[in-house]
Amino acid sequence: MQSVKVRSRASADGFLHLDIPVGMPVSNVNREFEVMVIYQLIQPEVKPKTPEELGWPPDFFEKTAGAWQGEPLVRGDQGELQERNWDLLDL
Repeated sequence: MQSVKVRSRASADGFLHLDIPVGMPVSNVNREFEVMVIYQLIQPEVKPKTPEELGWPPDFFEKTAGAWQGEPLVRGDQGELQERNWDLLDL
């Protein structure tokens, strides 16, 4: 069994025509093959928007990152972790 990955474009008639190389000489042209096809539509790559394109002022993050000058931030009490019975899980 061999695996071949082919990228192709559908024609105007809505069909995808595949030419799959089987790596055999012409003398074996009448051989029978079983073929399984799984297809997936390829979405065009979308370039992420810049902060400016999203509405942020130029250099906003560079100017504000680490700029907090108020009282020190303190993480409050997190409480106790709930005890869980892992034996009940069916792993």
